[in-house]
Amino acid sequence: MKKVFGTGYFLASVSKMHGGAQKVVYKIDCRDGFSCVLYVWDLAMNYFQAEKAAEDINERSYGSDLFEMNSKYLSQHGIRTPALYDLNKERNRYPFDYALVEYVDGSKAEAYFHHSDSRVKDKVLQQLGDMLAAMHANERHTYGKVNNSGGNTANAHSLKLENAKNQLSYASQYIDSFRANQSKLLDTLYMLESTIEPRNRYGFIHGELGPDHVLVNDNLEPYLIDIEGAAFFDIEHEHSFLEFRFGDYYRYLKNDSLDPNRMLFYRFHHHISLTSGGLKLLHRGFPDQQFAKELAEHHSRCAMRFIEG
Repeated sequence: MKKVFGTGYFLASVSKMHGGAQKVVYKIDCRDGFSCVLYVWDLAMNYFQAEKAAEDINERSYGSDLFEMNSKYLSQHGIRTPALYDLNKERNRYPFDYALVEYVDGSKAEAYFHHSDSRVKDKVLQQLGDMLAAMHANERHTYGKVNNSGGNTANAHSLKLENAKNQLSYASQYIDSFRANQSKLLDTLYMLESTIEPRNRYGFIHGELGPDHVLVNDNLEPYLIDIEGAAFFDIEHEHSFLEFRFGDYYRYLKNDSLDPNRMLFYRFHHHISLTSGGLKLLHRGFPDQQFAKELAEHHSRCAMRFIEG
């Protein structure tokens, strides 16, 4: 703290914040009232460490290098995200990377869904919709990470096809309805993928943008967090996720120029992927076992509707 902020900063308390399944997050409070956040990228604490080791470069969503790169890119393009104060990648004292990041004092976006003042709700969600539209409008002709602008010859959605196949294989070992209908689910996946026409225009997306990945400060300004997975990709991948994560409030974020075939394919992919993800959290000791169980059960039911309806 003293090295980054100066000798006048003295720790008052450090508390672990409710974090996700990949990095560990702490809130640091100083005696003078200043607060910031400590991010720790310790692969040993990542519930998906096996997957991270084998990830395709264009699918990476973990690591301090991605956080640093995406933080810079988003800030340069006027997309609010907590400021990066300092990043330590030396690993001379600790076997992991860590960063000090701005503490946004506020609530997550979902707190505004049922806000008593509709004007406040409208302001927050309309601002978020405008911010996402601006972010997605940053385009280039190849998909992938900001620093990977080389020509990717495969179609972007092919990455998600392969991922869905792997996740379906995992989930079918543990969910009876998936095991009994694995061939039908796979056939549906291929059928939906076959309807997609090639494209060479990709927008910049967050990659896993639920209302829990949006913080709103006291001025009702939204900030994007957990940005490591951001990249250039089909924006339908983002919108198909936003659609079920925001529910009725997706109307504030809606884009009328989306490809319906991509929307359907990615929606199916998300349900399969989240079923598998919930199971892995359940099997690997994630603290909130009820959440993991409900995640897997809900999305398995959603996936099954694609072959039942």
